[in-house]
Amino acid sequence: MSLGPVMLDLVGTYISQQEREMLLHPQTGGVILFTRNFDSVEQITALVAEIHELRTPHLIVAVDHEGGRVQRFRDGFTHIPAAATYGDIYSRDKNQAKQLAKECGWLMAAECRSVGIDMSFAPVLDIGIGLSGVIGDRAYHSNPETISLLAHEFMSGMQQAGMVATGKHFPGHGSVKEDSHIAHPQDKRALNDILMKDVIPFERMIHYGLAAIMPAHVVYPAVDAKPAGYSTIWLQQILRQQLNFQGVIFSDDLSMEAAGVAGDFSARANLALQAGCDMVLVCNHSEAAQQVLESLEDYSNPTSQIRLIRMHGRGEINRQELMASEKWQTIVKKVMLLEEDRNLELDV
Repeated sequence: MSLGPVMLDLVGTYISQQEREMLLHPQTGGVILFTRNFDSVEQITALVAEIHELRTPHLIVAVDHEGGRVQRFRDGFTHIPAAATYGDIYSRDKNQAKQLAKECGWLMAAECRSVGIDMSFAPVLDIGIGLSGVIGDRAYHSNPETISLLAHEFMSGMQQAGMVATGKHFPGHGSVKEDSHIAHPQDKRALNDILMKDVIPFERMIHYGLAAIMPAHVVYPAVDAKPAGYSTIWLQQILRQQLNFQGVIFSDDLSMEAAGVAGDFSARANLALQAGCDMVLVCNHSEAAQQVLESLEDYSNPTSQIRLIRMHGRGEINRQELMASEKWQTIVKKVMLLEEDRNLELDV
């Protein structure tokens, strides 16, 4: 059985019978986990193993585990610094910032891989200019080249732990104020302005070997009336052809408010796939997920299937051996000291 084009979620800490049937559907290709799916390290390890055992090749198990305020698992996992932390340090010590970004990329990925998770949707490549609240400190910096440099280090660390990276949110969510989870943001700048600023980190990271990209549910009316995730101009003409990106394109969650412009969930999924997405995410709405699976009954894209197989985690990491290693202990101590220093600064 091949990997289908749909990534679903689960309601709780175990797989229900209905969810099992959906995961066995040929058009399912992955599962994204959230905080509600986590009870303990042992439980999440068993849950991921159960998901993997359902099919061959196994379903991709993903999570949003960027660090900072977007980190789904806490107990038993190191609190990874927000991306802006590396940018702040970069202004004082470039080498320290680069080293820390690489170490934290490894730490995040190694801890996720140690419970079996294949991939985390990171890093964020949006510009941090203080305009977008939903991005905020998830962005590394305001300078595109600095973002590229730090994100490259973070990705290199992830790769060392056997995890590929996903850059988001193409072509950039940092220059709009509205949150696409609850609104319909528009970025009215000219195409060239976007290409010369927001797209630069994506272009650099593609050159560095970025495996996957997630487009934004943002409309750029000077380019297309559709949000980027539904736009053949953004995904085919610019991302695939102009930037020569050959990796996986994941849609952002189709249950977000800004995704609703395409109609019902079946229409959203079909439009995203037609535009060039390889896999669509349907989260927090099991009925919609079932609707999407049924609507894609006859869908097939062999090229996407080949791309998606590359998203599986590589190698196995024994959790006990990881936590006993000098590398893990050294980096965790560094991160904890950094957290203490930042808390002291906030208290002053």
